Amino acid sequence: MNMREHGGDLDRARAVYGGTDWLDLSTGINPTPYPVPAISDQAWQVLPTASALTALEDAARAAYGATGPCMGFSGAQAIIQLVPRLLPPGKARVLSPTYNEHGAALSEAGWQVQDVDDLDALRGATLAVIVNPNNPDGRRWSADTVMSLAADVGLLVVDESFADPHPDCSVIPALPPQDDGPQPLVLRSFGKFYGLAGLRLGFALGAPPQLAQLRQMAGPWSVSGPALEIGCAALRDTGWRQAQIASLAAASARLDALVAAHTDWSLEGGSALFRTYRVGSGAAVQDRLAQAHIWTRKFTYAPDWLRLGLPGGPKAWDHLEAGLRSL
Repeated sequence: MNMREHGGDLDRARAVYGGTDWLDLSTGINPTPYPVPAISDQAWQVLPTASALTALEDAARAAYGATGPCMGFSGAQAIIQLVPRLLPPGKARVLSPTYNEHGAALSEAGWQVQDVDDLDALRGATLAVIVNPNNPDGRRWSADTVMSLAADVGLLVVDESFADPHPDCSVIPALPPQDDGPQPLVLRSFGKFYGLAGLRLGFALGAPPQLAQLRQMAGPWSVSGPALEIGCAALRDTGWRQAQIASLAAASARLDALVAAHTDWSLEGGSALFRTYRVGSGAAVQDRLAQAHIWTRKFTYAPDWLRLGLPGGPKAWDHLEAGLRSL
């Protein structure tokens, strides 16, 4: 398995198939981005201040329902790269298949990584990783179920990068406000739900000692000035957030209906931000759709799967429907 396979590689699609008018459905990013507010000159011209970072983290705590500490970083991926350094390398288990950067980062830091397919198999690990909702199959576990693992794992890492549209599965509201017994380290992505992946913003929530380690390893100015301002505005906008939760649920249902109307694919799973289907040959279907300038995500470890993100706007939906009809 190529541990570095990802969606979002539209340059590769263009190099192979040509053309400029592409519909990129290879990622799970909200196609309706948060409207970026005006950014102050100070955000560009001076180093980010501690007070601005505190304001951002307070906004994130409120948006995620946290009672404990929260720390901002330049994307969830930046935190994933730091997690292996929180403990001396040992044996790690990753609930799989899932986002491959967790296992890759651990392996490169000297950890012995075991992929497991059952939640209970994580128990007893020095470090364990669960992505909830899971990418790419959309499996979800209740907050109580995930929290019950924390006492049986040295460090439980819970990646909630796709949890914004599914707040019922988030463990963040259950995290204690202080360093009070075993608790997971929770990662949140900002860019996926808010449709601003290029901003590079993410958060870690959990026990204060672990967060302090992450902060020290990340160094100063771990969030850019523009990200501080945009993140604050977006996280405080509860009306936009609630509207998007409803809109994404409707869009993912629409995608399922469109696929069912034009193909014999079966739904493997997904979240409100992406859908994964069994299509026969993922490579062949990806190729056929790419000829219609629609880029999707296939999986080496599951050759009959294909993942589609959500189209944005009438033109994109029409483009996808035409591509599905061509199959």
